This record gives sequence, structure tokens and C-alpha cells, in this order.
Amino acid sequence: MCEVRGKIFLVTGSAGGIGAGVVRALAERGAKHIAILDVNVRDGKSLEKEINDKHGAKTAKFHKCDVTTTELDDAYDDTIKQFGYIDVVVNNAGIMNDGPDIYLKALNVNVNALIKSSLKAYHLMSKENGGRGGTIINVSSIVALMQSFLLPIYSASKSAVLQFSNCLGAEQNYARTGVRVVAVCYGTTDTNLINGTIGAVDKTMEAILPAALDKMPKQGVDDAVKGFLEAFEKCRSGDTWLISSRRPAEDITQTVKESYASLSKGVFS
Repeated sequence: MCEVRGKIFLVTGSAGGIGAGVVRALAERGAKHIAILDVNVRDGKSLEKEINDKHGAKTAKFHKCDVTTTELDDAYDDTIKQFGYIDVVVNNAGIMNDGPDIYLKALNVNVNALIKSSLKAYHLMSKENGGRGGTIINVSSIVALMQSFLLPIYSASKSAVLQFSNCLGAEQNYARTGVRVVAVCYGTTDTNLINGTIGAVDKTMEAILPAALDKMPKQGVDDAVKGFLEAFEKCRSGDTWLISSRRPAEDITQTVKESYASLSKGVFS
């Protein structure tokens, strides 16, 4: 079982919502340091102060960070310079918006920046490079496990996260590097991600999205964070965990593997 206490964490998209909940939970469980990365300066600095006032100076540090820019590199470099290492990276930053003016930015945040961050952590932590191993947790979504006409671009991005994480975290890679890579799929969670205006690929879809989201079973941030902690403590590299609708966190790795095995049946024969 992996423990939080004494470890150095870096969490993207962590000034609010599930990310902020994860930061608070990590501090409560004795994390040595948590790097809080977000574009929201006001809420990020407020969270930094809250954590440090409650748990001691240097427990948290806010880094203003658009993960699609060199600010991501700066946050990594600053954390490593101060503490010498990063034990756990949580790639939580995401945008749920298929709108014509936003979808390219969303893809850059949800996929490109997540892969960049994962590879930075992977090479830092790899025992082949002199590291001591570590954990990368990539936030996917329940939409990666289903097909829906409502958000095709967001669904595609989260499917990419799932496949990337499963493949990078495969046993063959973990055995060499000691880097555990895990995908966490959240169900619909009551955060600003779903409570704001969500763009769609056309006006008809945009009009029906709010009602469709309202019908979906929702979990609170506390439920999502509880599931995240359980996944962090118990998961193996290459695992996929589902955290949804106030249910206990569930290891669905075997289901995912069997689904891909079914899809690829006969491909290599």
C-alpha cells in the first residue's frame, strides 16, 4: 500500500474542484509538500495560505501555471530545486468544452500537456535514470468508457488519456523504471466543470447539453477525493479506477483489458 506521508506531490488544475479537494486531503495525510498548479491565481494563492496556515509553512506552494506553456516546466524546476525530487504527479487539469473557439485549447490541456507532464515525471522518477520511482495519476473520465454523441471531442481526449496511461503504465515499463502510472475515471462530479457554460460542436447539441447533464447521477467532491485516495493507496501500475456516483471506488482494470482484448481479437492472427 502506498502512503501519502512524507512525499512530494505536484498537482495540476488544483486551485478548485476535485484538485483542491485532493490538495487538502494530501495535506491532512501528512504530505511533505504539495505544488499547486493552476491558472486561477486568486484561488490558488488562497489555497496555499489555507494549507500552510493549517499544516505549516512550505507544506504547499502555488504556481501560476497554464500547463500548455513553459510555466509547466518552471513549476517542475522550482519544486525539484527546492525539494530535490517529486514523488507523485497528479495530472488533473482539464477543460470540458467542445466549442469551436475552445476545443483546440481543450485538446492541448487534456492530452498534449498531460502527456508532456507525464513524460517529464516519468524520466525524472525512472530508476534507469537514477530516480527512485514514483507515481503518475492521470485523470480520465467515465466518458472514456462509453460512447455518447454529446461531447465527442472531450470524450476523445479522455479516451486518449486512458489509453496513454494504460500503455505507459504497463508491467514491462514499470518493471524497468519503478514508475507507477494509473488512470482515474471520474463520473459526473459537482464542480465548475459541469456547472458553467459548456460549448458543443453545434448549437443544437449546445442547447440539449444542460438538460442531459442534469439527468446524470452526480457525486460530490468529497466522494471523488475519497475514491482518489483509495486508488492512490491500492492501485498497481497500468490500473484503471472508476470513481462515480457515490459508489465505492472500483478497480476496473480487468474489464478494460478484456474490452481491448475483444476489440483486437484476430488483428494479429
